[in-house]
Amino acid sequence: MIVRRLQDILNTERDVKTKTWASRRLLLRDDRMGFSMHETTIFAGTQTHIWYKNHLEAVYCVEGSGEVELIPSGEVFRIEPGTIYALNENDRHWLRADAGADMRLVCSFNPPLVGTEVHDAEGVYAVAPAVVE
Repeated sequence: MIVRRLQDILNTERDVKTKTWASRRLLLRDDRMGFSMHETTIFAGTQTHIWYKNHLEAVYCVEGSGEVELIPSGEVFRIEPGTIYALNENDRHWLRADAGADMRLVCSFNPPLVGTEVHDAEGVYAVAPAVVE
């Protein structure tokens, strides 16, 4: 059984920060669950271009608010506490947090992340090489 507390992840290699977001990687590929789970904070008033062309992601909002804008359609979806969205078609998108408060999300990825990923110039996370055991 795996038991972790968010407070035990803070300021470790599982706590990844950029200019627009911070991701606490609660479960990763090495945990062998078949998915990874993260608590992600999108900083107030910021936007991030994202394209998980190698991953599927489901996101549940627990705090704050913002929006997801699909690229290239421009379709916008409001995100607030209690909202889940799933990028089930490797959707390219903008993720924006409203000004005034950070947006806190719980995210799950398949395939699971290894923990060091950050978005490249296209907004993509690379797929880590398979581990042979």
